[in-house]
Amino acid sequence: MAGLQAGAPAPQNITVHSQSRVLEIDFSDGSKFRIPFELMRVYSPSAEVAGHGPGQEVLQTGKRDVTLSGLEPVGNYAVQPSFSDGHDTGIFSWDYLYFLGSQQNQLWADYNARLIAAGVDRDAPMPEKAGSSCASH
Repeated sequence: MAGLQAGAPAPQNITVHSQSRVLEIDFSDGSKFRIPFELMRVYSPSAEVAGHGPGQEVLQTGKRDVTLSGLEPVGNYAVQPSFSDGHDTGIFSWDYLYFLGSQQNQLWADYNARLIAAGVDRDAPMPEKAGSSCASH
């Protein structure tokens, strides 16, 4: 989801609530979402999280207390957040933010099911990447 779909709702207002750790977005269709930073982080559209294709997703853990250290515009179609854990490579299009906001109950359920299936706790630290070819921040 790199861009906007024709006629898709666009953000009218974006507010970062640092203390409650949510991104509040008002869209042109009247929808208003409060997206937790943790949800954004575990569903980041970056290759580091989403992988390069189906089945390559990397289950994220230990992100409950993640905060935003920055939020930069990307053209007229997206924002690029910088998270407190150093992750800053996800570009969140307006479409993707709308998806996260409108589907967050299902996304949380899917995330919890993936944690259970993997036998991992939501607050467990991420395992160290052995022999990773990706540069770390």
